[in-house]
Amino acid sequence: MSIKANKNLITITTKNTSYQMKIDELGYLLHTWYGERIEDNEDMSYRISNMDRGFCGNPYETMDRSYSLDVLPQEYSTFGNGDYRADCIQVINPDGTNVVDLKYDSHKISKGKYELKGLPAFFWEKEEGESLKVNLIDKVSGIRVELLYGVLEKYDIITRSVRIVNTSDNVLKIKKALSACIDMLDGDFELVHFHGKHAMEREFERSPLAHGKLVLESKRGTSSHQQNPFVILAKKDTTEIYGECIGFALVYSGSFIIETEIDQVNQTRLVAGLHPEQFSYVLKAGDELVLPEAVFTYSNGGFEKITHSFHDAVRNNLQRGEFVHKHRPILINNWEATYFDFDADKIFDIALKAKSLGIEMLVMDDGWFGERYDDTKGLGDWYVNEKKLGSSLKELAKRINAIDMKLGIWFEPEMINEDTKLYREHPDFMIRVPNRKGTKGREQFVLDFTRKDVRDYIRDMMVKILDNANIEYIKWDMNRSLSAVYSSNLAAESMGEFHYRYVLGLYDLLNELTQKYPSIMFEGCSGGGGRYDLGMLYYHPQIWLSDDTDAIERLKIQYGSSFAYPIGSAGAHVSASPNHQTTRKTPFETRATVAMGGTFGYELDLNKVSKTEQKMVKAQVKDYLKYDELIHEGDYYRLTSPYDKSRVTAWQLLSKDKSLGLLSVVVQSVEANESNIYIYPRGLDENAYYKIAEEKRRGKVWMSGGLVLPRIKEEYESFRFEIKRV
Repeated sequence: MSIKANKNLITITTKNTSYQMKIDELGYLLHTWYGERIEDNEDMSYRISNMDRGFCGNPYETMDRSYSLDVLPQEYSTFGNGDYRADCIQVINPDGTNVVDLKYDSHKISKGKYELKGLPAFFWEKEEGESLKVNLIDKVSGIRVELLYGVLEKYDIITRSVRIVNTSDNVLKIKKALSACIDMLDGDFELVHFHGKHAMEREFERSPLAHGKLVLESKRGTSSHQQNPFVILAKKDTTEIYGECIGFALVYSGSFIIETEIDQVNQTRLVAGLHPEQFSYVLKAGDELVLPEAVFTYSNGGFEKITHSFHDAVRNNLQRGEFVHKHRPILINNWEATYFDFDADKIFDIALKAKSLGIEMLVMDDGWFGERYDDTKGLGDWYVNEKKLGSSLKELAKRINAIDMKLGIWFEPEMINEDTKLYREHPDFMIRVPNRKGTKGREQFVLDFTRKDVRDYIRDMMVKILDNANIEYIKWDMNRSLSAVYSSNLAAESMGEFHYRYVLGLYDLLNELTQKYPSIMFEGCSGGGGRYDLGMLYYHPQIWLSDDTDAIERLKIQYGSSFAYPIGSAGAHVSASPNHQTTRKTPFETRATVAMGGTFGYELDLNKVSKTEQKMVKAQVKDYLKYDELIHEGDYYRLTSPYDKSRVTAWQLLSKDKSLGLLSVVVQSVEANESNIYIYPRGLDENAYYKIAEEKRRGKVWMSGGLVLPRIKEEYESFRFEIKRV
């Protein structure tokens, strides 16, 4: 068993880690340990020291002035009971008061995984892991909080969620409801997080924690380009392969908050969940509120171990559908080749050339529907513009299938333009505050996905298209943030539920369509990586990593994304040079090396590349197919960082049986009279012999002595080395 309850002690054990909580003498649930594995009966609460601290109040039922919730480590912190640190739950009672005082009531251990209605979550079979439910009750307000824990033992993964139930006869308003809290008694922690902007997402940043709060958040209705719902609490000496750290992520795609705080006695608290500024939830008698899942993993071997745990768990126990572990077609997307200027013949010409070079699918991007001649009109009118195409979609699909190519198309189902048939017939479908014009983004507005009738309307249009033509791939885009939200579907007192209900509506439609069309591969996108999170990866085997296709900038984007998200989930394409976003010129082979750090494809007009480059495309396709399984199933190693002073960025993939690997290196800067550059592989079998760059050495020698990089011949040059056990 991975969960043991011994009197007032509950210990969760994974392969290498332990997580412990204790019901104390007053009934409060304290957090006592998260770290290296301990024995089930070892009570780690000995580490908690009580003392009489000024201005730290004491519960009424004790005479012990050394007992204060203001400094005790807790499993689920509450507001109004004497703990002034970051809290997880705030409730407005009928009399206007906001005290929440939760005490232990009961717990239950079960085989398998708990379920979260309407929400994406990790899953596993009964023999793979267990679940724990701990009931906490505030007897005065009638609030019952069910703390849910899931244990995926083999990957050192612990999931957490919360179900809030109103057991009273009153109507309560939940003003804040977070998914998880963790209190660390010791440790000088830093916070590794991943900030960014459109076309430059998930940049690595390591911030020292200080007394007070460090808050990461998105208020945009999506997980956003600007912040990502994944962080690492790391001790200051932690590196890729050394030191203690805790990886944490939300399985959620909307507005979120992650608060970290060092308190007055140098303890560290992290709380995370739905963003409270845009949230209030009316909970009637008997109603419940289910919160998004959070996931933790602890490592005493640096960031690398966190990455491997997350990657394996996401691939095997979060992502669904036939394409997670199946070859995904090498595609060419026409966007940067044509933008809106195309017809069926131009699309077919691109497909014909792509087929001759070994590419397997063409994706027709924005511009095939409604009156979509530019980005100011057409969104919401999901019918084929046959006048523009000069063909039906069914006929185009047949032409492309006839040359043994697959066809995919782009949708942006959550959006609407005012200049559309949809808006003229159903203006109420648009999110807009009454008597206000609202804000535009890319000349578009957002549909009210809290309403099932709106979702059904969009679904019916999409189904009509998908049932009428052989479409085998959908790129699901979302190109603006939410603002000034309102729904006629919600009462005034429930308007604070909008952001959460919007995401639930999105999940509902995604679930329906992905289940209805299991043989269509869905790729997520939100202006590139604006919704790159575990919630979307539950529905999509991959997500378009970024609208920035510059190979050198993508080194940082792929580096930051790799800490939590399997690199095979990243859509990555070879694009034109000079690059359309940065105007940088990079070698054709380097663009391929970087794109092979994800799910490989092309985004340029192959009819305009040289014959030499066309030969290179053939070789690149062949190369990628050789390493396809390795990229999607192997272990990922960050050998150097694009943020370091090193002149190169290097990464490595290695199969689970350690027999095959791929080591990739990109030169970021050149220098005169250069010194040697050494690249040190990792993860090899120390006593096995490996062939790298036509040289055979023992694994231990390669890892200790390194590979000497060949002399650099040009700026932004790249190298790909096969690692083969012999």
